[in-house]
Amino acid sequence: MHTAEIRRRFLEHFEQAGHTVVPSAPLLFDDPNLLFVNAGMVPFKPYFLGQETPPWQTATSVQKCVRTLDIEEVGKTTRHGTFFQMNGNFSFGDYFKEGAITHAWRLITGSVDDGGLGIDPDTIWVTVLHTDQESREIWKRVAGLPDERIQDRGLLDNYWHMGVPGPGGPCSEIYVDRGPEFGPDGGPVVDEDRFLEIWNLVFMQEEITDVRAKDRFEVVGELPNKNIDTGMGLERVAYLLQGKGNLYEIDEVFPVIEKASEVSGRVYGKDHDDDVRFRVVADHVRSGLMLMGDGVTPGNEARGYVLRRLLRRAVRSMRLLGFDDPALPLLLPVSLERMKTSYPELEADFPRIEQIAYAEEDAFRQTLGKGTQIFESAAVKVKDSGGTSLSGQQAFTLHDTYGFPIDITLEMAAEQGLSVDEDGFRSLMAEQRSRAKADAKSKKGNHADTTVYRSTLDANGPTDWLAYSTLTTESRVQALIAGGAPVPAIPAGAIGEVVLDRTPFYAESGGQNADAGHLRWDGGSAEVLDVQRPVRGLVVHQVRVLEGELTLDATLEAAVDPEWRLGARQAHSGTHVVHAALREVLGPTALQAGSYNRPGYLRLDYGWSGGLSPEQLHGVEEASNRALRADLPVTAQTMSLPEAREWGALALFGETYGEDVRVVEIGGPWSRELCGGTHVDRSSQIGTVVITSDGSVGAGNRRVEALVGIEGFQYLAKERDVVRQLTDLLKTQPEDVPARVGDLMERLKAAEKAAEKIKAAQLLGAAGDVASSAKDVGGVAYVGHHAAGAGGGDVRTIALDIRKRLADRPAVVVVIGDAGDKPAAVVALNEAAQARGLSANDLIKVVGEQIGGRGGGKADVAQGGGTDVAGIPAALAAVEAALDA
Repeated sequence: MHTAEIRRRFLEHFEQAGHTVVPSAPLLFDDPNLLFVNAGMVPFKPYFLGQETPPWQTATSVQKCVRTLDIEEVGKTTRHGTFFQMNGNFSFGDYFKEGAITHAWRLITGSVDDGGLGIDPDTIWVTVLHTDQESREIWKRVAGLPDERIQDRGLLDNYWHMGVPGPGGPCSEIYVDRGPEFGPDGGPVVDEDRFLEIWNLVFMQEEITDVRAKDRFEVVGELPNKNIDTGMGLERVAYLLQGKGNLYEIDEVFPVIEKASEVSGRVYGKDHDDDVRFRVVADHVRSGLMLMGDGVTPGNEARGYVLRRLLRRAVRSMRLLGFDDPALPLLLPVSLERMKTSYPELEADFPRIEQIAYAEEDAFRQTLGKGTQIFESAAVKVKDSGGTSLSGQQAFTLHDTYGFPIDITLEMAAEQGLSVDEDGFRSLMAEQRSRAKADAKSKKGNHADTTVYRSTLDANGPTDWLAYSTLTTESRVQALIAGGAPVPAIPAGAIGEVVLDRTPFYAESGGQNADAGHLRWDGGSAEVLDVQRPVRGLVVHQVRVLEGELTLDATLEAAVDPEWRLGARQAHSGTHVVHAALREVLGPTALQAGSYNRPGYLRLDYGWSGGLSPEQLHGVEEASNRALRADLPVTAQTMSLPEAREWGALALFGETYGEDVRVVEIGGPWSRELCGGTHVDRSSQIGTVVITSDGSVGAGNRRVEALVGIEGFQYLAKERDVVRQLTDLLKTQPEDVPARVGDLMERLKAAEKAAEKIKAAQLLGAAGDVASSAKDVGGVAYVGHHAAGAGGGDVRTIALDIRKRLADRPAVVVVIGDAGDKPAAVVALNEAAQARGLSANDLIKVVGEQIGGRGGGKADVAQGGGTDVAGIPAALAAVEAALDA
């Protein structure tokens, strides 16, 4: 049974049982504790935590997930995959244990003809928490399982919670016996390879606190509403039903292995090390495809770094399989072909995805070239010092700073006859992971910060949000918050948070800044500093009270600054216009990956490899302003998310959308995006679009910045003033300014070269006099010269010229320049001086000690630099003293 078919059957089974089918959330879910969605219940977390009221009583989903802690283990076991899909069914105060067990049993043992999965009931084992006898009795009653196939386990295995205070409860795990060829008998408590876990049923029934570990916490009491959260690993069920040995051999993954085998000439199944590499390739290519499909682009931090690491590990593994040519153009389309059945949006977006992926592979191939040079330099130093091993720190630096994979370091070290301190490398990697885990752990508990807001929402209901329809409202104060706790009043001069029953203020979201404005009441006023939505449905204003005292239940006027709102509307609509213009000029792959706008200013990140030419940038600006001149209508309407997608509306990567969405159009299909921001009524009201910059923000990602409205005109006016000043200075017409400036630059360069030649000639002309002043120090002619104003190149020329003039006797020449207030030193010895055992390499170290620097070279010539010009006389004297010693 194909993976996509198992997925379809799961959703259909629960939909027929009355569950609402909820589409998978993007992998970039808005959760402060997570890089990516890593479990099926993540999108439902606010409902389980009581932060929000679920819109349905029962739901089902197949959630895309990525887990990154075990990347190094991918391919080594049958269980570790980076990307996976989690089937889940959820109940919010509806059915509980018996319902969850009944639904699961009917699906997994139901006949294939009736829509079930057809698993033999006699192969099913389950585990329950040792104190949960209720679940044991339900399994016996509903499924007819005998006691010996229902095994008890402790809190560590069969209790679930989020790792923070909140809901928790016992769970029951479903296993399938794969047969004696996979391990010993005795159920999952004996062997979890033979007995494969496929489904975990979590019974949320308790509130817990003081969470110290998975099995160490305190139970506060029973939850008022008991919930169900289940997770069935889709890939695990697939390899079970497809008769495969591991998840890498299922229909959605194995074709990539087949392609890798075809192009590399290696055979899967013949060599363990090669098999691991094949599995890494298959997993990482699919994982990379799904991450890029949800808007992740390669980078050096956070999510971007994970994607970069996955793609580079895939490319590296192909190299270790003997394939040195670009690999992703051959492998990524194979993965797409298998995943598009379940995720058809991947096919539509593939031009953008492949552009990003192939650019990253090209960049990595260049990195391999640079890393090879750095490695070879390190290897030479190790050998010169008589060593036989590259240190763990060197290997870690190659990996962490230059992106050089440890496997390639090991391979190249072996070629050089060197070993690598792998233990030291692993230790440094472990320290890095520990720091990352500690940082992630420190962020846990962020959900607890919303307690006061949830209480406010529960007590007063959602805020009547009127930002689309008005700039002023008469409102009542429902709550005042300071220091994270409710307060009865906020005095003059203090900053606090205000919840109103209704508000015209736009709360920051979708890249748009919050509105500015004031609250006014009898005897007082407050400046609105920020507006946020800490929990869904509640708008919270951060204010500074300017005069009077703001008290609970006060009636006031909430007024948005109209100039601020106008600028914000211009900027947000301008962002949509620039996005559409980019796609018009560059093509449909130039998709928005993030944005920010405030009155008069916008920036937009978009997927694109390589810099834009001046013509392209001008084309984007011109297309934007043509849209403004056309006075296009700007409209907004609400529809379901599937309708919006069918209509062609563009969604912003990483944003989470509800079932109903707002679609903003500018000029009909020319610009059609999902958006909750405030906008102008017609495009001409934007005023103007002036692009001020375009630059890279990572491989495959660029950022364009622009000014709109009056700010755009002011920018152009300043540029006009600069041009006018230049025309006055140059006595020419505006269109001739570039040519005149270019001519002046050429003449300046020529003059500088001539001056340098004169200076060099003067310095060399004085070399004869300097040579004639040589001192006899210990039988050696010593010249110590401070060449005022000379740079590194001149210093070397002077030193070699003086040495040449002293060819008749042993000579040591030290010349130190001070151009740019930075010492530059050269020590030059002739053969006769070297025959006495003297070395320029030794003497340059003496110089470096006095000028705050260092240097190096050979016995005849060495050079260096420093930071302390005042130390030059002491440096010259120190060399003389060393010769006289």
